[in-house]
Amino acid sequence: MLGRKLLTGSDMSPSESAPKSSPLLSLCLQEYKVSSFEQRLISEIEFRLERSPVEESDDDIQHDEDCPGGEAPSIDQKLKHCKVFEGMPVTFSCKVTGDPKPKVYWFKDGKQISKRSEHYRISRDADGTCSLHTAAASLDDDGNYTIMAGNPKGRVSCTGRMMVQAVNQRGRSQRSTPGSMRRSRSRSRDSGDEHDNIQERHFRPHFLQAPGDLIVQEGRLCRMDCKVSGLPTPDLVWQLNGQTIRPDSAHKMLVRENGVHSLVIEPVTSRDAGIYTCIASNRAGQNSFNLELIVAAKEMHKAPSFVEKLQNTSVAEGHPVRLECRVTGVPYPQIFWKRENESFTHNTERISMHQDNCGYLCMIIQPALKEDAGWYTVSAKNDAGIVSSTARLDVNTQWQQPNLPKPKKVRPSTSRYAALTERGLDVKAAFFPESSPLPPGGLIESDDL
Repeated sequence: MLGRKLLTGSDMSPSESAPKSSPLLSLCLQEYKVSSFEQRLISEIEFRLERSPVEESDDDIQHDEDCPGGEAPSIDQKLKHCKVFEGMPVTFSCKVTGDPKPKVYWFKDGKQISKRSEHYRISRDADGTCSLHTAAASLDDDGNYTIMAGNPKGRVSCTGRMMVQAVNQRGRSQRSTPGSMRRSRSRSRDSGDEHDNIQERHFRPHFLQAPGDLIVQEGRLCRMDCKVSGLPTPDLVWQLNGQTIRPDSAHKMLVRENGVHSLVIEPVTSRDAGIYTCIASNRAGQNSFNLELIVAAKEMHKAPSFVEKLQNTSVAEGHPVRLECRVTGVPYPQIFWKRENESFTHNTERISMHQDNCGYLCMIIQPALKEDAGWYTVSAKNDAGIVSSTARLDVNTQWQQPNLPKPKKVRPSTSRYAALTERGLDVKAAFFPESSPLPPGGLIESDDL
């Protein structure tokens, strides 16, 4: 590890005496080059971590978000990929710099490693060297280890791959023939050396996306999506309370082109409630996640219906008008208003829509204008159905009476001339034109005269 004092045998207690050097130890810490598939996975993990919220760092470092100047974190010495055999100690280390001093986070396969972990020991030196150590690697330690450094100026990360090889059950480990790892792939397919090289390219499953606990109403659709990586491509098994789920008319397993696996349940019943487990497995191992599905009791549904429908209405232009009705439904329906093909989405200064908890609906137009005339429709919709009511609104133009002189009142009489006067004829003007001249063309003729 960089910047650390090497302990000699005299510096250690008897229980900490340095292990004897052996070719076996150097072989187990051998570096290797990851495949293009593994490199794509590493890049995806780093991309996601640098843009996702993380738990608070275990470092005793506080950052002022408004600090001026400074420098974004950088990793001067990257993590290295290594192959080890189970039971051997492994240490990942790199050097982190930045101003202000970055906070450091460690992850395994995208999941944060706590500094309080009993299996991993996390340390940080004064010169910026950060280390992650495990005293005895197990098959479960196989995976991608990422260190991320962050300060107010940004984030940076790098990843090292640890491949853990199992010890042969016969007592002979794969490390018992060091030369086999360096031999050419030109050997026969049946040779053990070729098998070892192929095995090195296997990658145990890793879930890139997994759902959390779900609450779904009875009778609805439930969809559980997950995305898994691995080489060779993992096989997925879904279980409910430990029992394997078989595809049927209500349970379907789907795989999309982008690699997302889905368990779709439709309709959900009370029997679907419980603990779901998704197990992904291939030759390199297996991985799984759990979630709980809670099925909420189905509500009583009742399609909307109108207790009172809209009524055709007529109003004089300039006066207010109210279009009203009453509706019921369980659950309470959504309400939509429209005139002809024009929908009303919000209230305006002149047109407003109202409703109460008892199902009363109304639209108020004040004042009514000529262009407000037309067919109005109110629709009520819920999960059980939809219903509509339509009525006509007519807006009448008010008749303005001309400003004419007030007609003279004539005493009722049986006289023929009095009757003519009551019909609008001025008898006096007809016989004595000089006393009340009429304008040209204003003389009214009658067959009775």
